[in-house]
Amino acid sequence: MTALLLLTVSGCGASEPVEAATDQSGGEGTTAYPLTIENCGRDIVFEQAPQRTASLDQNSTEILLSLGLEDRLVGTASWTDPVLPTLEAANADVPRLADDAPTYEVLLGADPDFVTASFGRHFAEEGGVASRDRLDETGIATYLSPTDCENDRSINGGGTRTKALTVDALMQEIRDLAAIYDVPQRGEALVDELEGRADAAIEGTALDGKSVAFWFADTRTPYVAGGLGSAQILADLTGMENVYADLNDDWPATTWEAVVDRDPDIIVLGDLQRDRFPGDRLEDKQQFLEGDALTRTLRAVDDGCFIALHGAEMNPSIRYVEGLEKIRDWSEGSRACAADAD
Repeated sequence: MTALLLLTVSGCGASEPVEAATDQSGGEGTTAYPLTIENCGRDIVFEQAPQRTASLDQNSTEILLSLGLEDRLVGTASWTDPVLPTLEAANADVPRLADDAPTYEVLLGADPDFVTASFGRHFAEEGGVASRDRLDETGIATYLSPTDCENDRSINGGGTRTKALTVDALMQEIRDLAAIYDVPQRGEALVDELEGRADAAIEGTALDGKSVAFWFADTRTPYVAGGLGSAQILADLTGMENVYADLNDDWPATTWEAVVDRDPDIIVLGDLQRDRFPGDRLEDKQQFLEGDALTRTLRAVDDGCFIALHGAEMNPSIRYVEGLEKIRDWSEGSRACAADAD
């Protein structure tokens, strides 16, 4: 969990930094600059709200759009799914730097003063876009989602998750970004909306005790949800039992023989609108499961007990609410799958 430290300028009255914040960000005038954010082992100091932001992941982008900050975005990247319909208009004029990760040169070409990321792989020394140190040397501040940080290390960037991810980490990300851009009231309104919708979805879902496997991608060595990541939150909140809850990685690779051995009642299928791995798309996943001699022996396949979720709904993002709502709607319309076994 990151901490927020609001620092006022020494010797200045409270009205002075508030007025400056309003002028610089067009926000609510309640953030006092300089602002220091503690973020995954780093203290980031903001003299004013960022003016030119590049967001390296869909999850981060959709938070910024939900906060009404589209005019600050000079580029986005790494999309698995179409933007939320409610954010289409806001996203329409935001440049797409790359469908996946951009190169360092493409990122610099957007001339950002702030770079956000949901996954630390983008900040890796090797194989990433650019390290946080390298960007800091060029005067570009960076922010990593708290959902990808434990013990001051990125999970996706090579760290190990030892504690279960919670929704609180996502809400901290929303509040951090809202403070950085001087729109804290918008941040609280977004948190309240998400929590209210999540409560309503949970109340209407009846899947207690049903076993489930979350299949994100790849028909060859399927990536499934382990027991400490974001998809486990969906299972816990809806009462389902993740058959891979004993694995700690967010998305460990497994075998189809192991999936058949665990034989879940329900399979959640990642409907990814990309073509990075074989079987990214929903139709390909279903065709594989129903056509393969081994996987078609699964109870969930034989009964057609599939729940389709976008990749962003299984990742730590504001889309977790859409995931909960889809699971609720599916449980109401698929009573044979949701019902207790005789």
